[in-house]
Amino acid sequence: MSETVRTQHRVRASELEGRGWLNTGGKSLDLESLRGKIVLLDFWTFCCINCLHVLDELRPLEEKYSDVLVTVGVHSPKFEHEADPVALASAVERYEIHHPVLDDPELATWKAYTARAWPTLVVVDPEGYIVAHLSGEGHADGLSVLLEELVAEHEAKGTLHRGDGPYVAPVPTSGTLRFPGKATQLPNGNYLVVDSGHHRLVELRPDLETVERIIGSGTKGYLDGQSEIAQFNEPQGVTLLPSELAWKLGYDAVVADTVNHRLRGVTLSSGYVQTIAGNGVQRLLDTGPARVTDSGAGTWSEHHDAGPADFAGDALDVGALGKGTEVSLSSPWDVVWSEKLQKVVIAMAGTHQIFAFDPLANQVSILAGSGLEGLLDGKAEEAWFAQSSGLAIDGEDNIWVADSETSSLRRLVVSDSGVTVETAVGKGLFDFGFRDGEASEARLQHPLGVTVLPDNSVAIADTYNGAVRRYDPATKSVSTLARGLAEPSDVVVVQVEGSDPLLVVVESNKHQLVLVPIPKEAQQVDEGASQTHRPKSPVTPGTLELAVRFKAPTGQKLDDRWGDPTQMKISSTPPELLVSGGGTSVGLLRTLELSADVPEGILHITARAAACDGPETEDGEIPDHAACHLYQQDWGIPVVLQADGESELVLDLRGMD
Repeated sequence: MSETVRTQHRVRASELEGRGWLNTGGKSLDLESLRGKIVLLDFWTFCCINCLHVLDELRPLEEKYSDVLVTVGVHSPKFEHEADPVALASAVERYEIHHPVLDDPELATWKAYTARAWPTLVVVDPEGYIVAHLSGEGHADGLSVLLEELVAEHEAKGTLHRGDGPYVAPVPTSGTLRFPGKATQLPNGNYLVVDSGHHRLVELRPDLETVERIIGSGTKGYLDGQSEIAQFNEPQGVTLLPSELAWKLGYDAVVADTVNHRLRGVTLSSGYVQTIAGNGVQRLLDTGPARVTDSGAGTWSEHHDAGPADFAGDALDVGALGKGTEVSLSSPWDVVWSEKLQKVVIAMAGTHQIFAFDPLANQVSILAGSGLEGLLDGKAEEAWFAQSSGLAIDGEDNIWVADSETSSLRRLVVSDSGVTVETAVGKGLFDFGFRDGEASEARLQHPLGVTVLPDNSVAIADTYNGAVRRYDPATKSVSTLARGLAEPSDVVVVQVEGSDPLLVVVESNKHQLVLVPIPKEAQQVDEGASQTHRPKSPVTPGTLELAVRFKAPTGQKLDDRWGDPTQMKISSTPPELLVSGGGTSVGLLRTLELSADVPEGILHITARAAACDGPETEDGEIPDHAACHLYQQDWGIPVVLQADGESELVLDLRGMD
């Protein structure tokens, strides 16, 4: 038996409670009806890029163990919009989820299983006992080992029941477009639309309905080549290159091929598709050019001659990473051409950073972001982003960013002395709403798109509010241009000769593009500010003992060849909450001191650990050239300080109850 993933105590799994079920043909499920199967509970929310990564990690396991494993997605929403059952049903279809999903808007099941992060995975054995509790992504290999053990154990006991699971496929959406992502206007007046749900590009005529042509086979996958055979995997963003540069390179458009973790170049004259950046392996941590395992878990860089000792430091400084197709990317969501930088700027949603690609030099670099998730302004290498998903360039060559998980509008100010990051609208990871007015008080809800208007103000696809918002840098105020849209994912300014400019809005959940006028007098909306309704952990003022549990999976060993291979980085919002114990240091135990003068706040915790594959040598050392893995999870733990609160906080990176 594995003692590295399995729980040490037999704990009966709690019942599955929620508002309803999807992908079950209308039937409700309970643990009794699933007895005899291995049940994998995946606590997720559809805004979360890490949760989307886990969906893809689990697909091979679900296929391999289809007769013994039942995955149940427990949807525990972060944003108000995600609690809408119609929006959830669309997300389940959009991300091609082929297992039952429990709608848990009140977080009842989330609380019962003491989940503290998205995503969290809980494994329940065929007799109904919890056997593993995991946070974050990159656990596919360990789960595979555990599943083999559980199958052998319960087949021998006669408690394993093979056969089909309870999944019932819904009726798919049909139409020209399916959950389109971004769009751009072509020189001929047509629109190149990223048809994300059909895994292709569609060129539409100016009427926004007539199809001029399709680029890509529509088959989910990865393949370069001519238009009719090329394959994408949930692409999202697109940008055009200047014509002179396109002539030199041999391609005109750059596509963010999100789930393939690549940038693709498209030659518009022929529809030919080629890979220009990304090796197809998901980048988990910023430790330089990485080699990885088949599961996508990042390993120590082959270029780190000093070995994992580098892990004890902070993320790699902003700068060059390597040649285009040799570098690992992570869910690139949008792209835009910067004339000043002479580079393609990339919203790297999966690592909470802004990357850049120099197509002439064939070099990928980090433009801004430490890799830590949150909202922090300042120098490029120190700034925090959270799943940046939309980009635009203004008349001064600055870069506007729709930073979705902080519900914020950010700006990268590009100067000869470097790049600095500023926040125009937004407050933090758990603050959102629908409020116009002064920018410091205005609120958005998970925006995905952004564009610059002719007057140099900024239009925002305020996705979860179903609206297009406008930020005016001159007055530092926010107004509403349009509302009542179905998850708008992008906005494009269209200048029609003889008339005022218009906006083309990609209305993703209605699978269409629509024209929206730019009103001279914008609407004014105040439906209030809100916070994520996530349970706050009661803790005592003063000393708080923090422990993150981690044990390497079977077949791996903590890599202590260069010292302690674990690390924590801790900060707080507001900063005054944390009197001492913050910062970065090795180890997964920390004593914090919390201020009695701050009634509540958020603890930001990043934990990392490194382990290596292979049997130990006779002297107990890790063999040379063993594949090594990095495990990381970011937590934003809302806390409320009270006298009867807990004096200890325990989190699971890969732990046991």
